[in-house]
Amino acid sequence: MPNTKSAKKRLRQSLVRRTRNRATKSLLRTLVKKVREAIAEGDVAGGEQHFRAAAQKLDQAAARRVIHKNAAARVKSRLSAALKAAKQQH
Repeated sequence: MPNTKSAKKRLRQSLVRRTRNRATKSLLRTLVKKVREAIAEGDVAGGEQHFRAAAQKLDQAAARRVIHKNAAARVKSRLSAALKAAKQQH
């Protein structure tokens, strides 16, 4: 346990940040999963709609440094490629 006043404050701050980051990462996983499920079902229009929401949240998370900006770009790129492949199939 922290002893100094500054260490106690850092603990409080880290707890708040950790819960906020966990919630954001959980939301990102859910949004990405929705895009992948829509593509798997053949719902390209729904996939595009979910992709826009996911891309926006990925960019926001990267801007707030919840995830690395290259990680956000990589996920968006892979989802976009999957959408493009699904479009060409149908």
